[in-house]
Amino acid sequence: MPPRRVAMILIWCSAAHNHGPVDYYLISAAAGDRSPAGLLVEEFVLCDDYTAVGIDGAEWQPEIGAWSASAELSRAIRADTALRARVTPVSRQEASRAFALLGGGELPEEAGLRTLFQERRSLPTTSPLNLGGGSGARRYRILFAGELGEDGLANARTALRLKPTGDPRVVGTASASAGGHGFTWELRRIGAGIAWCVDVTARLGSGPMTTLGALLHHHRQAVRDQGLIPVTVERFA
Repeated sequence: MPPRRVAMILIWCSAAHNHGPVDYYLISAAAGDRSPAGLLVEEFVLCDDYTAVGIDGAEWQPEIGAWSASAELSRAIRADTALRARVTPVSRQEASRAFALLGGGELPEEAGLRTLFQERRSLPTTSPLNLGGGSGARRYRILFAGELGEDGLANARTALRLKPTGDPRVVGTASASAGGHGFTWELRRIGAGIAWCVDVTARLGSGPMTTLGALLHHHRQAVRDQGLIPVTVERFA
């Protein structure tokens, strides 16, 4: 990451760190083909408030039998619809099988994979705006690229425990209290076949901040499990 970029981020981001398990994606030769032609490994880089400032990653290229920088591929799978049709989010177990089929042998443990991350893809960042909502309230958006099919949408509703709202722009909403904090969230479609998002409002209490991080991570993974690709985690207030 260029030094000037780091300085701009650190104006409001006191620290950046990796959080949670890495994500795995199979790259196939054609849309609808689950036979792996490549493997992408990623990890979001998060601030202390759990907003995303970058994506670390590495790409396994079987034609050269080596890992390479993946920043451009990470950008492309979120921006290029045709390429995204060839990308499948998978579990570590599925990634391990694909890695062996692609001639890589045994997939390194996650700590070992992190040592292969050569290039960080920086994400746009801005200081959170003061949009009201009461003392201690924060508003987050987890943004996803891709389209949810009927089954994926039903599974997302279940995983996020959503209740219908009657608003055509909002698939559903839910709320919960955990770790001394109060949370509400909703799943929204952005455009037609363009993107989806989970909007989260957190009313923070005196409990540990890790509860907020765990909830944002769960929601990101729950929707990713339905085939969408997480783009960023933003904070609006």
